[in-house]
Amino acid sequence: MDFIGAYSPVHFKFLLEGFAVTLEVAFISIALSFAIGIIVGVLRYGQIPVVSHILAILVEVIRNLPLLLIIFFTYFALPEIGFKLDKLYAAILALVIFESAMLSEIVRSGLNSIEKGQIEAARSSGLTYLQTLWHIVLPQALRRMVPPIVGQFISLLKDTSLAVVIALPELMNHAQIINGRNVNYVIPIFLLVAIMYFVVNYSLSLLSRKLEYKHR
Repeated sequence: MDFIGAYSPVHFKFLLEGFAVTLEVAFISIALSFAIGIIVGVLRYGQIPVVSHILAILVEVIRNLPLLLIIFFTYFALPEIGFKLDKLYAAILALVIFESAMLSEIVRSGLNSIEKGQIEAARSSGLTYLQTLWHIVLPQALRRMVPPIVGQFISLLKDTSLAVVIALPELMNHAQIINGRNVNYVIPIFLLVAIMYFVVNYSLSLLSRKLEYKHR
């Protein structure tokens, strides 16, 4: 194990460049999947005829597919029907599709956890369905959803490593390139990669606990 050679400035800079791509993919995917997940979750909660059933089928199908398969589909299959995407956008699209389905279930469950009595009281006081949803149900549900949503974001960040299969130049891809140059670098490099993932994910966990405590 050559720690000195593995942790040279050149290698460290190369890993940071890969980690920057990992974070870029993760944060774009988080923002888009969070927005789509809320919309889909609210639409399913609203029990809109036909729309709710179609969304339910799509969500269940996506949730029961491996993320790796979705990544292969966005990068290898879409070009066959005329939609060729760059590696970065293919990875983001796959993550957004998968994570939106997962987050929509969290949102729907959070909305369903609000007591029906509050909804009935709000409606009887003159609020419309949308006003009740926006002012009464959604704010309370979002506070309850903080821990599982942050947990899903942590999973998303770790799932970006699967994009190594399409040679996206993210952290794991760069780690493999370094390891290919010298077998003595494998343990030191993977140890450093593990620390990088841990620091970001643990920071998100601490943020989740802080937000949960703040809204109690």
